Amino acid sequence: MANANVRVRFCPSPTGNPHVGLVRTALFNWAFARHHGGTFVFRIEDTDAARDSEESYNQLLDSLRWLGFTWDEGPEVGGPHAPYRQSERMDIYADVAQRLRDGGYAYDCYCTTEELDARRAAARAAGKPSGYDGHCRELTQVQLEAFQGEHRSSIVRFRMPEEPITFTDLVRGELTFTPENVPDFGILRANGAPLYTLVNPVDDALMQITHVLRGEDLLSSTPRQIALYKALMELGIATGVPEFGHLPYVMGEGNKKLSKRDPESSLNLYRERGFLPEGLLNYLSLLGWSFSHEQDIFSIEEMVAKFDIPDVNANPARFDIKKAESINADHIRLLDPKAFADACTPWLRAPHANWEPEDFDAEAWAAIAPYAQTRVTVLSDITANVDFLFRKEPVEDQASWDKAMKGEPAALLTTARENLSAADWNDPESLKQAVLTAGEAHGLKLGKAQAPVRVAVTGRTIGLPLFESLQILGKERSLARIDAALAKLAA
Repeated sequence: MANANVRVRFCPSPTGNPHVGLVRTALFNWAFARHHGGTFVFRIEDTDAARDSEESYNQLLDSLRWLGFTWDEGPEVGGPHAPYRQSERMDIYADVAQRLRDGGYAYDCYCTTEELDARRAAARAAGKPSGYDGHCRELTQVQLEAFQGEHRSSIVRFRMPEEPITFTDLVRGELTFTPENVPDFGILRANGAPLYTLVNPVDDALMQITHVLRGEDLLSSTPRQIALYKALMELGIATGVPEFGHLPYVMGEGNKKLSKRDPESSLNLYRERGFLPEGLLNYLSLLGWSFSHEQDIFSIEEMVAKFDIPDVNANPARFDIKKAESINADHIRLLDPKAFADACTPWLRAPHANWEPEDFDAEAWAAIAPYAQTRVTVLSDITANVDFLFRKEPVEDQASWDKAMKGEPAALLTTARENLSAADWNDPESLKQAVLTAGEAHGLKLGKAQAPVRVAVTGRTIGLPLFESLQILGKERSLARIDAALAKLAA
C-alpha cells in the first residue's frame, strides 16, 4: 500500500569509486521510496576530511545520474532540510552534542588509549565483553579535576541505557541486544569533530527519515542509534525512531563478503565494459530480492511496482558476474534498434580500447547493427565485432589465423574467391552458396570452409554472420582481403 509519508535516505561517503554494494543499497532505497510514493533523500557523509574528496563526490553524483536515479532532496536539488553535505552541518552536530551533555545523556571520557587497551585485554582474559567499561561514566568532582589537572584530552561518550534494546528489523524480524554487548560509545573526538555515531542519527532525526535501509554490516550500530534517537526525542529534536531494515551481505569469490578491493565490485568497471544501467540494476535487484520465481528479466518500472522491503531475503547473496552479463545481454536485445545503435556510439566514433576507426561508415553501421544486437553481451563487445568494417585492413589476430589456416587454406580460398567473384552480392544466400560449393570441392563442410574466409576478411574466427558481413563490407573490399590472405599464405 502506498505511503506518501515514507522518507528514506541514501548517504554514502565520497571515498573512492562507487561499488556495486553501494549501488544496491541506493537501488533498494530508491525503489522503496518510489513504490510508496515517498521521498528519496540523497545525503553526503563527508565529515572525514582525510578520506573524502571532491573528485569522489562528483563521481557519486555522476554515477547516480548514469544509473537513472533521481532524488527528491539533496545536492543540486536542495530541500527543506538543507544542507545535505555533513561537512556543511558541523554547527548542528556541535549544538546537539552540547544538549546531550547538558541533559545528562552524554559525558566526557578522559581514558587514554593505553588505559582502554589494558582494560580491554583484562576483560578478554576474564572471558568478559571487551567494550568500554564505563570508567568515566560517574566521575566525582575530585576525579574530574584530577584529569583536567593532568591536561588530559577527552572525548564525548553517549550514555547507553542499562536495559535490553529490542526492535523489529524489516528483513530479519525481532532482535534484542543486551546492555553488556552495547557499551557507551563515542560521539565526539577529542578535537571536537563529530563521529558517524552522532551525525548519522542526528541527520536522520532532523530530516524526518522514517525507514533506514542499509547493509547488514551496520546492524551492530542500530541499538546505539535507537538509544540516541530516544534521547533526541526527549530533547525535542526527534519525533520518533525510524524503522530499520538490514540488507543481506553480497558475497564474492571464495564466499567472502564483496569488498571495495575486489575488482568486480567497481561500478566504473561495468560502465567501461558497456553494461546498460537497466541491465546492471536488474541484476543487482536480484541480490536478496526476486521479482517472481518465473521471471528474472524486468524493467526498473516493473521492479518499483512490486518492490517492498519485507520481501527481501535475509540470507547472503552471491555476486555472479556471468549471471550479471547474461541479464545485461537480455536487456541489450530488448532495446529499440536505434537506441542500441546510439548506445554503441562511444565504442565506435571515438578512440576506445586502443582502437580508433579509420573510416567510420554510418550506413554500414546501420546495416550491421541489427546482427550485432543479437550477439553482444556488453556494449564494448561491439568493437571486436564490427571493427573490420572501419579499418583499411582487418585486425591481425595470430591465434585466429593459426586456427583457421590449417590444411590447404590457399586452395580453398582460391576456389571461394572465384565463386564469390561470380556471386550475387545483393543476396547473402548467394554468398553462402559460393563458399559452400568451394568447401564441397575440397571435401569440407560449410563450417570448415568459411573459417579461412572469415579470418581473411574480418581477422577473427568469431564474429557476426559471415555472409551478411561480406555483403555489408562489399565485393571489392572483401575480395581484396582474400587476395591479401592468399599473398600472405604464399609468402
